[in-house]
Order: sequence, then C-alpha cells, then structure tokens
Amino acid sequence: MPQGYEINDYAKEESWRMFRIMGELVEGFDKLSGVEPAVTIYGSARLAYDDPFFNQTVEIARRLGEMSFNIITGGGPGVMEAANKGAREAGVLSVGLNIILPAEQACNIYANKVITFNHFFVRKVMLVKYATAFVIMPGGLGTLDELSEVLTLMQTRKIRPFPVILFGSPFWNGLLEWLRSTVLPRSFIDDDDFHLLRLSDDPAEVAEVVQRWYLKQEILGRRAVARR
Repeated sequence: MPQGYEINDYAKEESWRMFRIMGELVEGFDKLSGVEPAVTIYGSARLAYDDPFFNQTVEIARRLGEMSFNIITGGGPGVMEAANKGAREAGVLSVGLNIILPAEQACNIYANKVITFNHFFVRKVMLVKYATAFVIMPGGLGTLDELSEVLTLMQTRKIRPFPVILFGSPFWNGLLEWLRSTVLPRSFIDDDDFHLLRLSDDPAEVAEVVQRWYLKQEILGRRAVARR
C-alpha cells in the first residue's frame, strides 16, 4: 500500500466506485427504456471495410430495421459500425453502447443514440437486457465472451431463450465441432444447449428467423393477457 494511503481512504474510494457503477446502470436503464423491439449485433471491432462480412452485417441490420427492429451494438468500429450503418439506412434507432478503453474507442458515426460506459459488465447488461435476439458475427475474444455470456444466461434461465444466430458457418464450424466432439462427451454441456444456437450464411434468413420468433412471442403474449 502506498505510504500515507490509509485503509479508510481505500474504503471511501470503493464506496464512490459503487455509486459510479450505480450511476451507469441508472443512465443505461433510463436512456434505453422503450428501445424494444431491438436486436443486438456482436462481432469484431477489427473487421475491415473490404471484408465481405462488413457488407453482410450492413445488410442484416438494414433488413432487421426494415422489419422495425432497432439495432444495438457496442458502438465501436468494425462489425459494430457496419450494424449501426445498416440501422441508419433503414431509418430505425441505431444504438451504440461505447466503452472507455486505454486506447480510446470513439463511437462510430452511424450510431444516433450513444451511451458511453466505463465498466464492461454494466455495458454487457445493457447489450443483453433490451434485445429480442442476438446476431453473432465473426470476432475474437470479446465476441466469444459475449456469446458465452448470452448462452450461459439462457442455459441457467436467468433470461428467456432468444434466437442466437451465428453468422458465417466457415468461421463458426470449428467451434461447434469442438463443442460436439470434445466438450459434449464429457458432459460439460448438454445436447439441448445446441438448440440455443442457429447457424446462417444468409442475411435474409437471419432477419426472417428473428421476425418469425418475435411475431410468435407477440401472439403468445396476447393469448396470455386474454386468458387473465
């Protein structure tokens, strides 16, 4: 502990940190209230403009927007920029949930509703809480972390099951094969866990899957209200 730094100072600093976290949560809940229906699109911040996945991400977001789904991303470059671009082209709400990083990440120019977070875990709550479905584009460690968290929340029934669509079968097939051949035989996951995932290479199919699921849930919701 640095000379002159008292334990009470540490406790006071941690207490203020707790209030800053609470402030971020309150801001997120307040600014995102009413954003539904929305789809969260995850993927690499390092995706280049000339990568075919960039234009496919734009198309997926645009098609979803044309079906009246707002689009939520992490607000950065790459996949996030492409998704926000597609949302902007469709004329729907284009949400960018930016994060403060040591190498500062500026929010992309296509997000028209921006919230900047300091804590990753608060940002991750907001990326999940308001989503009707999740589209997972190719990405690295951050994308795998987000995918794993979403699936774990569904597996443990902390959130309702929503469509989780992995886009780009050549990219994701290796992971899925490893899960089936190595993880499943050891009973670290169940065969039912694979039912949480869908694989697609077609932007139109992605949008249709989301819309079909959403309309089905709306109908079920209306029936439940009518029975009360």
